[in-house]
Amino acid sequence: QVQLVESGGGLVQPGGSLRLSCAASGFTVGSYDMGWYRQAPGKQRELVATITSGGGTIYADSVKGRFTISRDNAKNTMVLQMNSLEYEDSAVYYCNVYLGKTYWGQGTQVTVSS
Repeated sequence: QVQLVESGGGLVQPGGSLRLSCAASGFTVGSYDMGWYRQAPGKQRELVATITSGGGTIYADSVKGRFTISRDNAKNTMVLQMNSLEYEDSAVYYCNVYLGKTYWGQGTQVTVSS
């Protein structure tokens, strides 16, 4: 059974950092393309970053140079390191994977506030 569980969200001041994790079960993270998305109140869910099975990465323009997506194959986990956080980064962050259909985690809340 495929399951994705995000963690690591919280409240952080502008300029701060958070590290989000997406623990996967039912498949091997290193074998599939995966992504991080986010959804702020009143807005559509948007792509933050993706990582391919080959290790290639794509970032939204708004997070380039600040966020880094990676995998920890030993822990079967995908990670999003977020630095220099801005108010506009506040959202619920979701991880996903496509395995014939798209699977989503339950999300983790990130709030950037002073």
